[in-house]
Amino acid sequence: MTRPLVFLIDDDEDVRDALALLLRTMGLAVEAYADAASFLARGAPERFGCVVTDVRMAGMSGLHLLERLQADASGLPVVVITGHGDVAACRRALRGGAVDFLTKPIDEHALLEAIDAGLARGQGDLGKARERDEAARALSVLSQREREIITLIAQGLATKEIARALELSPRTVEKHRAGIATKLGTTSVADMVRLVLATA
Repeated sequence: MTRPLVFLIDDDEDVRDALALLLRTMGLAVEAYADAASFLARGAPERFGCVVTDVRMAGMSGLHLLERLQADASGLPVVVITGHGDVAACRRALRGGAVDFLTKPIDEHALLEAIDAGLARGQGDLGKARERDEAARALSVLSQREREIITLIAQGLATKEIARALELSPRTVEKHRAGIATKLGTTSVADMVRLVLATA
């Protein structure tokens, strides 16, 4: 399995080199950048990873980078580091979705724990995204009426209740349910509910 990448962004060359060496020693793959613009210029990562970024940098700050990645829905977890920690910056980072906010000199154990937490969070997000995409593909084969019916099934309505809600006969609803089951390859109500909830 391809190792996840740590995208290390710090304009202090000595800190950048030291942290990159530490992370590589711990078996992590690292790409190091002197500023946020250089990182963003590389384009979307082909591999899953975690961003470790300093707060104060020339050009775009680490907090602005965090907000940019959140706005772009990149899915990359972010650990924020700084040599000038303050409560306001910490609150802004954590509210912005940062995994952790660490002050320099960086405690290597705290950094590795934060990266591990970020990777775990990111893997969970990727799993949810895959589940959502798979569910959307499965539901895309249904007709508009079948989508209406499976949505009501997911809400716990019985055939007669669905019939009343959609002004159909129970027999028509049963036919649609049979069509849904055939297209989805399952008669399990739980499976149908799971698909609907995954795309909600």
